[in-house]
Amino acid sequence: MKILAIAGSNSDTSINRQLVTYATTLFENAEVEIVDMNDFEMPIYKHQREVESGVPQQANDFAAKIDKADILLVSLSEHNGTYSTAFKNVFDWTSRIKQRAVWNEKPMLLMATAPGGRGGLGVLEAAEKRFPLHGGNIVDTFTLPFFNDNFDKENQKISNEEKDSELREKVSKISSLETILEK
Repeated sequence: MKILAIAGSNSDTSINRQLVTYATTLFENAEVEIVDMNDFEMPIYKHQREVESGVPQQANDFAAKIDKADILLVSLSEHNGTYSTAFKNVFDWTSRIKQRAVWNEKPMLLMATAPGGRGGLGVLEAAEKRFPLHGGNIVDTFTLPFFNDNFDKENQKISNEEKDSELREKVSKISSLETILEK
């Protein structure tokens, strides 16, 4: 099983990268690749730019990573209630690749975390509405509120037993789906 883990943030200390990285450890016998948004930095999407220069190679590279994966783990950082600019720009450019749905119907566990009590709920709600329009096959969602209280940074894992158990159940669910799809 190939897992592509995407943290929708370009921060070097991204809490969503920490969460998605931890989630990858809950899969057995998986080949994991963790995407760094900084590797896909492109000019801000503009229609004129697309007409003049086409879709940047980084968008095609991002799409190729999605295509090679069996499961997508996407943990989105929330900036003013929606996606980070870094993620949104990659998403926008990838959506411009001809004859392609961004997420290519890959089974996806959509996640978010934040320092506050909503845990990135705003960005999850936005993604739940938008991603299916772009080939998003959202199997389940997970949010971790109060990241600093519920995540053990030293051991890089969720310290809140209830939230950890919830994530493990959701990972089990998407893992089982992959097993069914392989048959």
